[in-house]
Amino acid sequence: MSDLIIRNVRTSETEGLVDLLIVGNRIEEIGAGLVAEAPERDGNGALLVTGFVESHIHLDKACILDRCRNETGTLEGAIASVGTAKRNFTASDVYDRGKQVLDKAIVQGTNAMRTHVEIDPGIGLAGFDAVLALKKDYAWAVDLQICVFPQEGLTNYPGTQALLEEALTRGGDLLGGCPYTDSDPNAQISILFEMAESHGVDLDFHLDFDLDPSWRHLDEIARKTIAHGWQGRVAIGHVTKLSALPHAELMDVVALLKDAGIALTVLPATDLFLMGRGEDHLVPRGVAPAQVFHEHGVCCTVATNNVLNPFTPYGDCSLPRMANLFANVQQLSTESELQACFDMVTDIPRRLINQSRRIAVGEAATFVALPALTGGQAVAEIARPLWGFKDGKMTFEQAPAELFQPA
Repeated sequence: MSDLIIRNVRTSETEGLVDLLIVGNRIEEIGAGLVAEAPERDGNGALLVTGFVESHIHLDKACILDRCRNETGTLEGAIASVGTAKRNFTASDVYDRGKQVLDKAIVQGTNAMRTHVEIDPGIGLAGFDAVLALKKDYAWAVDLQICVFPQEGLTNYPGTQALLEEALTRGGDLLGGCPYTDSDPNAQISILFEMAESHGVDLDFHLDFDLDPSWRHLDEIARKTIAHGWQGRVAIGHVTKLSALPHAELMDVVALLKDAGIALTVLPATDLFLMGRGEDHLVPRGVAPAQVFHEHGVCCTVATNNVLNPFTPYGDCSLPRMANLFANVQQLSTESELQACFDMVTDIPRRLINQSRRIAVGEAATFVALPALTGGQAVAEIARPLWGFKDGKMTFEQAPAELFQPA
């Protein structure tokens, strides 16, 4: 007797409705009308996908609106208010708030995540310890990758580098950076590349988070990436300056990122909330046009960034909603454009976190069911995931809506 047959589902690699035979934690067989002695689950025509991937989020500073707010609405105000609140964070506090976010993300179909964790003498390793515990405790549903980084600067905050080194030796998966908060941005970039090479880890930078195109740190990141041979191992997030570039200059940056093999992550909810605060009309959107980079072969992802904190005072951890928001901002509507938005929260970020996953015979039985025919439809309608499996075991299920029409 086999473990389970899932009937009447669609996948991107099969025609029409098919069944999946699950044995243990693997997909044993895929086809129409499979015959096997096993419990059955009817997929009712749902689209099976490998799951959503959150490529940039901050579990350690989520859900803190009850203790701090961004009174100015600016990036500087957000950093300052969180920096003050962070001094009172404890490992148990970070764990509890991170748990809230993970619980929401799981039922929204997310089964892989890269979270950034702030490291400095003010917070020490308390946040890191909490997220490390979450990584272990939630492995049943989410593959969690930890990026440790210096939010408040590195060269200007003595003791931070030693803590980053310790975090990497204790289980940190990769190293992040935030040059725009450092008193010597290029020195931070140089130190972080040297550390990444020493530890053999990837890099993920918060970068160029404003709308002034007259200066940027992107060029130094690209130069260092090539110099260290780290092509394909560097990501940059936000880069809101890209939204302020005319087309010709934007294409120069496309060529730069392609040449250096740098990935681009766009955080539409945060970037929309924080950018353009000085304007009283025709407020700029401040969201980098990732679709242009995607069209030219740059690895591009769309992600949440923050949930219910001074950087982003809202969020339900739905990546279909975030992809839809990005599509709205960039005025994308064709089938191929919406499918690209879907890819930027599924297959592309999975490559970014160095994870390979397919719905195919012999692969892990890890997937999410969506009430849609295509990924583009899931983005257009902000499809609410129905249920999901990880390694052959069910991780969540949402009851379908029910209408009570009068007789």
